Amino acid sequence: MSRGASLLRITLAYVIAIAAGLAWLVWGPDTGRLWLDGLIADLVATLVIFAASRVFGNSSTYDAYWSVIPPLLAFYWWVAADAGVNDVRWWLMMAVLVAWAIRLTANWVRTFPGMHHEDWRYPLVRERAGRFGLVADLMGIHVFPTLVVFAGLIPVYVVATRAGQPLGWLDFVAFAVGIAALALETVADLQMHRFLATRTPGQVMQTGVWSWSRHPNYVGECGIWLSMALFGLAAWPGAWWVFVGAAAMLAMFLGVSIPMMERRSLERRPAYGDVVQRVSRFLPRPPGKGASRPRPPRDSAPRASRA
Repeated sequence: MSRGASLLRITLAYVIAIAAGLAWLVWGPDTGRLWLDGLIADLVATLVIFAASRVFGNSSTYDAYWSVIPPLLAFYWWVAADAGVNDVRWWLMMAVLVAWAIRLTANWVRTFPGMHHEDWRYPLVRERAGRFGLVADLMGIHVFPTLVVFAGLIPVYVVATRAGQPLGWLDFVAFAVGIAALALETVADLQMHRFLATRTPGQVMQTGVWSWSRHPNYVGECGIWLSMALFGLAAWPGAWWVFVGAAAMLAMFLGVSIPMMERRSLERRPAYGDVVQRVSRFLPRPPGKGASRPRPPRDSAPRASRA
């Protein structure tokens, strides 16, 4: 199947999934809690994408869901709540969220070769689950990341539904963090694309921002969700729980995504061991001999983001 036909199929699946979620919001029973309505609609749409993944025989059908749904949920909450929230705070936050969603989705479209390709992690997850492969596909590859992203959207819900808190310095810090994270992700992607176009067999990326962090794209992704949390805190001072989603993102990247990527890189590219010795695992810092080699990463099941 051609790349164009593959993207058309996935787009159709997303249109149906979004329509299913919207149908729940319009005609489903009202829970009386706007956030819960959004969560149920999110899960309904996820189940539609899961069904499409099974029909297409490719769980990478889900990959773009990570970045497509958050702005839609945010705007739904904002319109449905009609709470008279601080417009400047709302639009500063949405500028970051929408720019992030466009960038990440466009990067996925650019790099998705077609239905013949599936993220290498997904068959591994199903294989490790054995006879429970279907459950692992549903819960580990589809539902789990949906819940993690929804947790990241908790502060977005706060900003969309809580009125009365004036704009303050923390809003501008949140915006600056979001823009910096977006810039880091963008630069990391561009540098990686150029490297992949010219690399030789066995060569590893270790220039540009990739010489300061082995996973600068994941650092940027965590920065986006930290930005959302700071906006939430600005809208509701003292609400420490708005950081739960950002913490869950960080835990997923450090505990699941990065160990899986590192194990694969060490197995496939011996030169990566030298990069491990010199380049920071996560937080950017100048490269050098001070970076110590981490313990071999453990096998893990859940999916990793395409950030």
